[in-house]
Amino acid sequence: MKSKIKSWMDNHQNSGINLLQRFVQCDSVQGNEAEVQRLVEAELKQLEMKVDRFFPGPETINHPAFCANRTDFSQSPNIVGVWRGSGGGRSLILNGHIDVVPPGNRSDWEEDPYSGLVKDGRLFGRGATDMKGGNTSMLLALKCIKELGIVLKGDVIFESVVEEESGGTGTLAAIERGYKADAALIPEPTKMKIFPKQQGSMWFRLNISGRGAHGGTRYEGVSAIEKTMLVLTAIQELEQKRNDAITDPLYQDIPIPVPINIGKISGGDWPSSVPDQVVVEGRMGVIPGEELDHAKEEMTRALKEVDDSWLSENPVGIEWFGARWLPGEVAEDYPLVTIIRHRYKEITGEEVVVEASPWGTDGGLLHEVGKTPSIVFGPGETAVAHFPNEYIEIEQMMLAAELYVHIIMEWCGFNN
Repeated sequence: MKSKIKSWMDNHQNSGINLLQRFVQCDSVQGNEAEVQRLVEAELKQLEMKVDRFFPGPETINHPAFCANRTDFSQSPNIVGVWRGSGGGRSLILNGHIDVVPPGNRSDWEEDPYSGLVKDGRLFGRGATDMKGGNTSMLLALKCIKELGIVLKGDVIFESVVEEESGGTGTLAAIERGYKADAALIPEPTKMKIFPKQQGSMWFRLNISGRGAHGGTRYEGVSAIEKTMLVLTAIQELEQKRNDAITDPLYQDIPIPVPINIGKISGGDWPSSVPDQVVVEGRMGVIPGEELDHAKEEMTRALKEVDDSWLSENPVGIEWFGARWLPGEVAEDYPLVTIIRHRYKEITGEEVVVEASPWGTDGGLLHEVGKTPSIVFGPGETAVAHFPNEYIEIEQMMLAAELYVHIIMEWCGFNN
């Protein structure tokens, strides 16, 4: 069977490339996912899976875990395919998001962001690595299982979900629709490392007040920009404190395990005026196993403890808004992790690397809300996700597909 699977993958590499090209050539930024989802739906129907096409609705929008900045999902369908097993095996969710971030400045791209260009063993385009390449690997694995006549015992649920890039609306909608399993596999771009732990994150907005004055007599005012510098120092110290407390060996090779990132600063309206207001926006990482409220409390406390009389009388306002990702974790010896370890060693001859995820995924929602233990393991490299000239190594995509066949067979069980 091992040689049959490898031979099937070798013979179907070109069809895998073609499928990924068609996915990448669809500009599936949020609100524009319908076209690529039609392609996914067609693939699942060819596999004779039971296909469910649905849109996030009020039950999702009103859920406590909902956090998207829009409520109209009429052009953003989820596509779920269910492959019932013969019985007696474990069920598995294969979860991949189909939405992509915008391409940014197109002049930074050597080719069109949606070209799907194949060059030097790589396929280029927005979403190639994050994460249409991983989705393609999962579909190839299912095609291989079907065409080789392998009869699985456990159910397989393939989820092509929307709105992951701003907090996981699609996956939340799938959970609310009743899709759960004994475990979930998420092929985000881990560079073929296993991530049994995923940090969470939250967006925050700070309002720092000053007192306006003429720039020529700036001593009569209070610069909100200068006060912001004190606030940023306090945030850096909080980041250091939180990360110093992390002793988990899965984080040992990550320079800053759970960062607090400042992504946007705006303030002042005239060069000759003392700025009276600054707004700072950023992302706070949440440690696996940590409650979101605990992280919020630590940020609030750090801001209150800034040693400055003006800020004591005019406290920094803090608002938690927009996207957030729940943290999630499973034990390193969780059965699905063990299966991936063994199959990786068997196929590649090397030991797989096990680390903690440096970013959030839909695995947190699956684990915390859906009560489905989730492992992140997929082709592609985070270093090129969200960047111009994004690409995926075709060889790695095909290796992932081959491994997924073995992983699915062992987890779900199969009839000889």
